[in-house]
Amino acid sequence: MSATPVLKMQTPRNWTAIGAEIAAAVGAVAAAHDTDARFVAENYAKLRDSGLIAAAVPAELGGGGIDYRTLCGIIRQIGTRCGSTALAFSMHAHLVATAAWRWTHQQAPTDGLLRRVAAEKLVLVSSGGSDWLKSAGTATKVDGGFRIDARKIFSSGCPAGDLLMTSAVYDDPDAGPAVLHFAVPFKAEGVSILDTWHVMGMRGTGSNDVELKGVFVPDAAISGRRPQGAWHPLFHTISMIAFPLIYSAYLGVAESARDAALAMARSKPANAGLIGLAGEMQTAFWTAETALDAMIATAETAMPGPETTNAIMTGRTVAGQNAIRTAELALEVAGGAAFYTSAGIERAFRDVQGARFHPLQGLAQRDFSGRLALGLDIDG
Repeated sequence: MSATPVLKMQTPRNWTAIGAEIAAAVGAVAAAHDTDARFVAENYAKLRDSGLIAAAVPAELGGGGIDYRTLCGIIRQIGTRCGSTALAFSMHAHLVATAAWRWTHQQAPTDGLLRRVAAEKLVLVSSGGSDWLKSAGTATKVDGGFRIDARKIFSSGCPAGDLLMTSAVYDDPDAGPAVLHFAVPFKAEGVSILDTWHVMGMRGTGSNDVELKGVFVPDAAISGRRPQGAWHPLFHTISMIAFPLIYSAYLGVAESARDAALAMARSKPANAGLIGLAGEMQTAFWTAETALDAMIATAETAMPGPETTNAIMTGRTVAGQNAIRTAELALEVAGGAAFYTSAGIERAFRDVQGARFHPLQGLAQRDFSGRLALGLDIDG
């Protein structure tokens, strides 16, 4: 009689330690990437080798099974050393984490994509910054599918990307404009990366424009379809999962500026002005950190919907504004020495400005919150 086979349990990974190792490695070359405005390509190799590319894939599907809060913490940790790596990675991570959440909680058929990310270590690239509710580009119906013509801006991480997760607008003759969602391999015919990312901060993210010229997408590859411009349940899910991850990167950048400024300030004679500035900087950082923690807690426990989106987007505004304010005050706390690139504070100051530009931006978030408070239709 044969013995019953023993199942070998996978040893849990110490993701926090892995994050610390990655942060130290990418931090060593962060200034060079910024100076040269060069994509952080070698850092993506480190993310792949460490298992972080597939960390958010559920263990049942072959991934790392990392918990959401730990993933946010790792992105923040990386952000303290290299904002560009943290932000670009957050764009991949939120796509994977959203697909994982939908598979786990909604039984959505995203397991095929997740298994591929785990097995092939695929890097996913989002075009959400240029698309959002209205999307961009055109989808023309052809035999067996659609021809896509579009230009997708802010495609962070695209030089290392395998799949562009994107959308385009199909002018349906019966139902009106509809947004079609699909993935396009970067190797597909008609896909090209344009050298457009010449910017003030986050210079290493490789957030170039991606051009789609006559790209064929078969009918079977269309993963979703929704009315153009209206809030769809998918976007409530994306809002809930994506933005705490993205703003973890900015909090890490602000944290690096704060820590550098305090280290410099402690070598100076204390005076009332310096003490006041340090206290104001600490207050701004505490506010950003607390807002982000509330966002993470919401993503861990809530279900997608307008109220959840409101909580996340309000947190996004508060966290972003106070991360920026922290970096501004760091310049003052450190004094003239902060003006030197060697201090790292001016790079953090430039990088953190990106927190202004993700949806929902200030006025749009204000209007969303106002409409919800007044019981009005959020699609207005």
